[in-house]
Amino acid sequence: MNARRWWDLIVAGSLTVLTVITIDHSWVSVGERAGGLLSLAAIGLAYLGLGRRMLRSSNPSASAGDSGFDYAAFPASARLFQITLIVSCGAATAFDPSLATAQTLAFPILWALSTSFSGAVVLSALLSVSVGLGMWVGMGSTPGAAVQAAAIEGISFVFALAMGTWISRIADAGAYQRRLVEELTLAQDELAAAQRDAGSAAERERLAREIHDTIAQSLTSLVMLTQRTRSELAAVPGDTSAVADSLDLIESTGRDALTEARALVASMSPVRAADGDLAHTVTRLAERFERETGIQVTVELTGLDAAGADPGTELPPLDRALEVVLLRCGQEGLANVRKHSGAGAARIAIARTPQEVALTVTDNGRGLGAYRPESEHGFGLTGMRDRVGLVGGRLEVTDSANGSGTVLRVTLPLLVTAPSTGGRG
Repeated sequence: MNARRWWDLIVAGSLTVLTVITIDHSWVSVGERAGGLLSLAAIGLAYLGLGRRMLRSSNPSASAGDSGFDYAAFPASARLFQITLIVSCGAATAFDPSLATAQTLAFPILWALSTSFSGAVVLSALLSVSVGLGMWVGMGSTPGAAVQAAAIEGISFVFALAMGTWISRIADAGAYQRRLVEELTLAQDELAAAQRDAGSAAERERLAREIHDTIAQSLTSLVMLTQRTRSELAAVPGDTSAVADSLDLIESTGRDALTEARALVASMSPVRAADGDLAHTVTRLAERFERETGIQVTVELTGLDAAGADPGTELPPLDRALEVVLLRCGQEGLANVRKHSGAGAARIAIARTPQEVALTVTDNGRGLGAYRPESEHGFGLTGMRDRVGLVGGRLEVTDSANGSGTVLRVTLPLLVTAPSTGGRG
């Protein structure tokens, strides 16, 4: 049962009982009975018109002390409802002292409508004073009635204070446990994602080793056997030009396949940020790419030095997750240069400011042409776009401004979150 239905049941049940009690009191005059009933009606109408509209239909993520009333969204309604409760309970008690029982309904509502512990105490005190005055008037306004009313309301106030404090602490403890559960769930999700990434990286590394140790080695042997066959063929008398042409084709095809295999191994091999700082890791990535492909790579780093942050700006080290995203995107960007650009030179740059860090991979190749990155359905750009999106970044792939080559740009925000506080008070 949600909060709204609970409060509907509590208010309707309490007012029904109080109405029956008022009607049953034959010793109370008709006018006093009517006044008491009107006061109870005012409480009911205030709940229907003011209080019930503040109740959420469900309350799955309640904060500390939250019992379903959204008083922050309806501050005027909350204040008017509080005033109506305090005044109506006092008026009902003045007409019929037995209606002081109405405060057993009013106290919990006032605590639920309060934004702080001190506010709840003040509202409870005002209710006790209002009901006490009503009781004093209803019992004849005598000194004895004043003493009796003060004693009854003093006990009622202390009891309400004790119950309210106890319930508030239970609510605070429940909210704290909910936060712990949420944090634990988030940590479990992050751990699961990290384990998936680690498993994926391990599988990629295993496949890279397998390709290197099997297919690449076999292709190397094929090229060497072709070269040996050509040497042996030179000693054979007669016209062997047709066979030589076939051997040239076999060797050329083998070399092309070997190049592709090595490129695949390089793209699947892990680049670990933990092996050094980001600047060193990117530099090693570019050097290895240049050595394997012959494409000249220029590295430009702004806002980073060998220690990972520019001392002049006193920027803190990048979050490890962001470093991994930058490295993977840089690796994939260079892989695209290798496979598609036909370029002779490339540039990989990382620029960091206090607000964001940007990775740019450019080349002097053929450009995008008729290709549109948004139509990509493979694993390259799609995987990169998903990885960047998970950290709130953006990915852009465009033709170079000078008309020669392609520009891949990844921008990641550097967000600083302030600690949050919760609970009453």
